[in-house]
Amino acid sequence: MVDTNSFKNQDKLWAISKQASKQAGSNPRGLARCFGQDSMKGEHVVGGNGNGTHGPWDAYSHDDDVSRRIAAAQPQSGTSIFDPVLCELAYRWFCPPAGTVLDPFAGGSVRGIVASKLGRQYIGVDLSERQLEANREQAARLCGEPMPVWIAGDSRQIAAACDGVQVDLVFSCPPYADLEVYSDDPRDISTMGYADFLKVYREIIAACIGMLKQDRFAAFVVGDVRDPKGFYRNLPGDTVAAFQDAGARLYNEAMLVTCLGSLPIRVGRQFAAGRKLGKTHQNVLVFCKGNPQRATEAVGPVEFGDVEGVDSESPIAVGA
Repeated sequence: MVDTNSFKNQDKLWAISKQASKQAGSNPRGLARCFGQDSMKGEHVVGGNGNGTHGPWDAYSHDDDVSRRIAAAQPQSGTSIFDPVLCELAYRWFCPPAGTVLDPFAGGSVRGIVASKLGRQYIGVDLSERQLEANREQAARLCGEPMPVWIAGDSRQIAAACDGVQVDLVFSCPPYADLEVYSDDPRDISTMGYADFLKVYREIIAACIGMLKQDRFAAFVVGDVRDPKGFYRNLPGDTVAAFQDAGARLYNEAMLVTCLGSLPIRVGRQFAAGRKLGKTHQNVLVFCKGNPQRATEAVGPVEFGDVEGVDSESPIAVGA
């Protein structure tokens, strides 16, 4: 058993990561899996504009130094990255200081880098060794201790891949079914029909909740997708059911509103043809395994920063 209350296990975790990488071998992909599944699903574009800059995401989210450095470290892939501000909130609000974060869909670097910056030990598992190696290179440039750990492997066997680690927060952004297909690897759940996707997805969630300590939180960022006939599949609802069947109950729900980007242009034709509304949000689902009060005590006092120019006693500050 690895004692995850201490960073003394960093060498062992790196050894696990390297061994898993050797066993997984190289798995080249036409698309970086994480930057699609990890993403704001095409709204926050990094690269791809042909002029060497990082596109519109810079304009919206790079007011802090860590966000700017994360964006600068991303390859010019024309794909999107996970919102670092959402990461920060999830870790500060739902993970104990110096706690351990588990990410079963860990293709992207952002969740690992932000965890490191906030003093949390991050362990991520993903199929693509090629992408994970890129994550490690980015982390080497941006992070100190605790360094994020990425392990190449199938998250259905995540407990074995992580050598029995018990964690303080499960936090991830899974593939939104087949909305984006990230590889031709048959183990990649984005390649599966929805019934098979859901079966494996539930197995992965159950395995992760099995690794989550009692009286702790878990959070997934998910968005709904349509079937071939245009009806929503209810992926958020299926996610809630999977977590609750695994022993973690829904405790909070929030909406992550993404920038409009080209949505007003794209939605016009589909609305005229079939009255389909455009989506500008994703669901942030927070679960608790055990007692929410004890989970809150484990996290400790709320971590937050003062907003410059706003008095702490003002109605804005207290949410009135």
